[in-house]
Amino acid sequence: MKAGQWDPKQQKVVINDIPKPSAGPGQFLVKIQSASLCHSDLLMEMRPDETITLGHEGVGNIEAIDAAAEGKGFKVGDAIGFGYFIGCCFECEGCQVHNLRCETGKSRLQGFAVDGFFQEYAVVDWQNAIHLPKNLDMSRTAPLFCAGITAFHSVDSCELKPGQWLAVIGTGGLGQYAVQYAKAMGFKVIGLDVNDAQLQVAKDLGADAVFNSMTNKNYVEEIKKLTDGKGCHAAAVYSAAYAAYAGAPDVLRTGGLLMVIGIAPKGLDFINTFDLTTGRYRVKADSTSIPQRMPKAVEFTGKHSIQPEVEFNKIEDLPRMVADMHAGKADKRQVVIF
Repeated sequence: MKAGQWDPKQQKVVINDIPKPSAGPGQFLVKIQSASLCHSDLLMEMRPDETITLGHEGVGNIEAIDAAAEGKGFKVGDAIGFGYFIGCCFECEGCQVHNLRCETGKSRLQGFAVDGFFQEYAVVDWQNAIHLPKNLDMSRTAPLFCAGITAFHSVDSCELKPGQWLAVIGTGGLGQYAVQYAKAMGFKVIGLDVNDAQLQVAKDLGADAVFNSMTNKNYVEEIKKLTDGKGCHAAAVYSAAYAAYAGAPDVLRTGGLLMVIGIAPKGLDFINTFDLTTGRYRVKADSTSIPQRMPKAVEFTGKHSIQPEVEFNKIEDLPRMVADMHAGKADKRQVVIF
């Protein structure tokens, strides 16, 4: 089968022919229908010194079910989405927080530590799988299983009421999902980015206002005017840029919530205990989280027919897709169709 892999010796993405995998204990073999490229896929240094299949966002149809995974509510042919952790117990105290914290020490991240989803077939642990809503276009649904679910959890955890203001900082793939979820929940949305093309997508998806924080030097004042002179009730940062975080408190009203999503390359040293103890703002964080939280996100996505703007590609396009994302040319989620 074809697979898009990172070759550490050549230091580049290559397309290889590799053997088709088989379902192990408690696993499904999945015929991948589509897989999407996430910004974190560019972190090649996180991978072992061996050739490995990229990709941690995927959807597909069950091809085979291991005996230990039978009777779990799935059958061959089912259209499913799935998380990207494999090998963890899904039951311990650590797994109830995040599967990366599994107390067995056996948790592995697909696309990083073991083969991911930019290949024609892949294996997934049954605990990580969920049925896809029939009204969603499967070709556009792969980003849901990292970007989408993360965006849903983050917006849902912002403690907002309908009519309140949310600043979506970083309007790439994650932020575009967040705009849609926030509007479906009845919130008012301001998009912030340095990329005008991504801001336009956010506007097209329903953002009430968008601002280029690099070219518009008065964006903070303009946001305050939009929000009764006080600022947003919450600001969710979907960018990994330190500057995106450093500017976030300025758009918040007193007691507003800073939601941490993007993984910045260094610590957030602008946060200090005086600001927190005197209520200048509050801080929370969220993520793709655990399988037990997936149903709420997937059900809401299906109910409101929320899907991302995507660009369709073939597996042979993966090296170019990675190069485009590195160069900041990817305005939409890039998806490989198998």
